[in-house]
Amino acid sequence: MKTILLTTLLILSATSAWTQWKPAGNKIKTTWADKIDPTNILPEYPRPAMERPQWSNLNGLWDYAILPAGAAEPLQFDGKILVPFAVESSLSGVGKHPGKENELWYKRTFTVPPAWKGKSVLLHFGAVDWKTDVFVNNIKVGAHKGGYTPFSFDITPYLTQGEQTLVVKVWDPTDESYQPRGKQVNKPEGIWYTPVSGIWQTVWLEPVPKKHITSVTPTPDIDAQRLSITVDVANTTHGDIIEIVLKDAGKTIATAKTAVGQQIDIPVPGLKLWSPETPFLYDIETSLYTDNKRQDKVIGYTAMRKISIGPDKNGILRLQLNNEIYFQLGPLDQGWWPDGLYTAPTDEALQYDIQKTKDFGFNMIRKHVKVEPARWYTHCDRLGILVWQDMPSGGNSPRWQMHQFFDGKEAIRPPESETNFRQEWKEIIDLLKPNPCVVVWVPFNEAWGQFKSTEIATWTKSYDPSRLVNPASGGNHYLEAGDILDIHNYPNPKITLLNTKKANVLGEFGGIGLAIEGHLWQPEKNWGYVEFKTSKEVTDEYIKFIGILKRTIERGYSAAVYTQTTDVEGEVNGLMTYDRKIIKIEEDRLRQANTELIKN
Repeated sequence: MKTILLTTLLILSATSAWTQWKPAGNKIKTTWADKIDPTNILPEYPRPAMERPQWSNLNGLWDYAILPAGAAEPLQFDGKILVPFAVESSLSGVGKHPGKENELWYKRTFTVPPAWKGKSVLLHFGAVDWKTDVFVNNIKVGAHKGGYTPFSFDITPYLTQGEQTLVVKVWDPTDESYQPRGKQVNKPEGIWYTPVSGIWQTVWLEPVPKKHITSVTPTPDIDAQRLSITVDVANTTHGDIIEIVLKDAGKTIATAKTAVGQQIDIPVPGLKLWSPETPFLYDIETSLYTDNKRQDKVIGYTAMRKISIGPDKNGILRLQLNNEIYFQLGPLDQGWWPDGLYTAPTDEALQYDIQKTKDFGFNMIRKHVKVEPARWYTHCDRLGILVWQDMPSGGNSPRWQMHQFFDGKEAIRPPESETNFRQEWKEIIDLLKPNPCVVVWVPFNEAWGQFKSTEIATWTKSYDPSRLVNPASGGNHYLEAGDILDIHNYPNPKITLLNTKKANVLGEFGGIGLAIEGHLWQPEKNWGYVEFKTSKEVTDEYIKFIGILKRTIERGYSAAVYTQTTDVEGEVNGLMTYDRKIIKIEEDRLRQANTELIKN
């Protein structure tokens, strides 16, 4: 009887969730949107590079309200929103933009599992755009500014018996303020897209010991055949010890111990290198001890790979991977979805774009003015694809971003804008340092908000000397800044500038357009840099560009980025439609052309 009653209650709960949620609007959607279960949203562990066995997912239906900025917490809410989809998205079930004059409120309840008794409880947010205040049981427990990086609060002191109440307030001015926002604007058109406000990555709870590990950052050195590992911790005392265990397919190959606060070097015998062709990953177990008693343990992974620059036989500086010249070819990947906007509808969908990029014969992705959830980078690590990571651009308006700097003069940002840029850029680097797939940092794109280029590039290289710095992809260029000179040219590949002291790359080209009826975001104003009517015509043009690109490689290019992975809103220059239902290019010919170019 109890089993029947429990089953009935679960069915009723699921039915209730379905009746409270449905996608908003009538825009195109991916096939994964049909698989959405509002009671089981993005259930995968959200932080694979540092995993603990116990956690609780808070995704699902929350109450929401949109109120004028400064208003008190609402007594009544407007309805239900499906977290973690941005409020503007179809999959949120809302499809509304709060705007600068309003704040977005969220509310839900949760219970702490009895098995967590005696542990500290961390409340994690994968990402919230942009300014966030968090309340637990009517107590403000913390705040955060930044739309692209995770943050957490220890909420243990504020928990009570039984049911807990969680309230989140978000303010997002989009393009009416200075914060990094990528391509979000209040009035989408052309290359500018729908705003993304509020929670857009997984919200979750995690029990940890009072003394616990907060981050593990491995840095490979293949020349010395060792890993340098930095472990950050919380609430430790003098005498506490960190132990690292490195494993290959479950077999321990090296161990090391260090006092907390000390970087540790660990040898890697029988070195196995990571590359797109052989993406081998080692497992890492990191433990924290007090008086020989384990306090905490996390499981992660790492890889041995090196990204560098060196001369070819003609003295031209080239990008190298693992000390070998290695041409990098990949698409500009903006990471937008017609149903979830910034948020892929499922983890399967998140991985799909990466796998198709590999299938197309590419070995690199330029992640364009957006930061993805941690799982996206883990998929890149495991599948084997290099990543160039952009800093999301920002400024007072898209026009301000684009045009202020082409006279060669850099902007003087207001102090709060500069401080915020530096803070968010550091948080992004800290987030992605453990991921071996990330090989290039790109602080600026096309002079959008570009400022103090030499200083920012120099700081970036100093903060992470293990990767290359592309100071301004297609932007204003400075001889003394960074490792790479990056030129954009549409539609065809072209060399317009070379720097003999850097690696030279073509950071954007292509943009071959093909509008496919039934798979368009909007009925009109769809565009590509050049436009064709059939898949064969698009493929012919792409292969023509690859032939031109081959000649530019001989003259100095070390990498190239094709625009782009998918259509995005009014842009129809993707290799796939925005809904991912149609591959718009002849895949076999694309793969053959790419493979031959890379191997050349």
